[in-house]
Order: sequence, then structure tokens, then C-alpha cells
Amino acid sequence: MSTGLVAGAALLGALAGRAAVPLAHRFVEGSAARSDGPADHVGPHGDPARSAHGRRAALSKVGRGAAVSAGAVVFGGLAAARGAEPALPALLLVAAVGLALATVDLACLRLPNPLVGAAALGGGLGLVPAALVHGTPERLLTALAGAAVSFAAYVLLALLPGARLGFGDVKLAAALGLPLGWLGWPTLGVGLLLPHVVNGVVVLALLAARRVRRDTPLPFGPALLAGAWLAVLLA
Repeated sequence: MSTGLVAGAALLGALAGRAAVPLAHRFVEGSAARSDGPADHVGPHGDPARSAHGRRAALSKVGRGAAVSAGAVVFGGLAAARGAEPALPALLLVAAVGLALATVDLACLRLPNPLVGAAALGGGLGLVPAALVHGTPERLLTALAGAAVSFAAYVLLALLPGARLGFGDVKLAAALGLPLGWLGWPTLGVGLLLPHVVNGVVVLALLAARRVRRDTPLPFGPALLAGAWLAVLLA
């Protein structure tokens, strides 16, 4: 592990976190504009989502300093875990988009298709040169299989009675399945499991602190991203 590589990646992550907030703001404002009016927007699964004013207030709470710190930790952790391997740029690209996705989802319970598509496209294309450098183009098929397995697994979970997963969560899981599949089936399995562990811990903590009720709609995208990140670190 190169200290210079980790420090450089952390600095790049801080810049990505700084850029994530204004980027997320555009999507949150777009969502708010569509729901301005006398009634609140109805969110996924029929739950009342935040009003336009509430969304703007929620985004303001996601401080740029917090996003900068999160970006530095995420990028630095990936560089420390994976080193200078050819797939690192693809992982960092997915992480950069993930910072914006997490910010939007925390603010307004949305995972915008353009951002999810950017994560999938960037991650997928970024793995192509890595496969050529490794001399293992067959790993691209494993990455695609990982995306397909993730998509199928989360479709089934979303269809379960009482499930609170939205289709945005399903699409994000598929996008994250590309790099997780690239790293191997054990990593993919951990990446599919850890988001539910992370989400469970967060929900229990919020319930204990009386910050939410049992029926409060909560974003799952940040847990998906955190679980995938942890899976890469453990690979």
C-alpha cells in the first residue's frame, strides 16, 4: 500500500464529495419542482414523502463538510484496500457517483436514473481497460453476471409482502453488482448481505433515539452503497 496513493485518493475523494452536494441539489430541486403545490408528493409505496420545502431543508442538513469527509474516507479506503490495481479507477468512479446518489436519497428518497446510469456505465466501462491489463477479459462476463444476480435478487426482495425497496434500489443494486462481480462471487455475496445489516443497525439506532417511527419511510440507497464499499474493503 502506497501512502502517497492513499493520500492522493483521499484528496480526490474530498473534491468529489464537495462536488456531490451541488450536483445532488439539482436533482432535489427538480424533484421539489414537480411536487410544489398544496399537497405533499407521494413517495414510494404510497408513503407521504417530504414536501418541496422539506426536501430543501433536508439537503441543507447534508453539509458540504460532511460530504467532503465522507468522500475522503471512501476514496482513501478503496485505495488502501485495493492499491494501484487497474480496477481502482472504476471503483473510484462508482464511488464518486455514489456520493451524489446517497445525498439525493437522504434528502428526498430518490435515486435518479441519470445518476444510477452513470454509476453503471462508468463502472462497466472502467473495468474494460482493467480486464485488458490483467489479460483476463472473461472477468467482464463475471461482472455482468454479478449485475444480473444483484438485479434478480433485489427484484425478488422488492416483491416480498411489506418490502420497502423501490425500483431505484433494484437498479442501483444491479449497477453495484458490476464491480462486486468483478471482484468475485464471495465479494458479491457479502455485498448483497451487508446493506441489510447496515440498514438494520441504522434503523434500530434511529428507533432507539426516537428519531423515526416504525412506519417512517427511510432511504436504502446509502446502505446499498456503504455495504458495497465495505464488501470491497473486505475482499
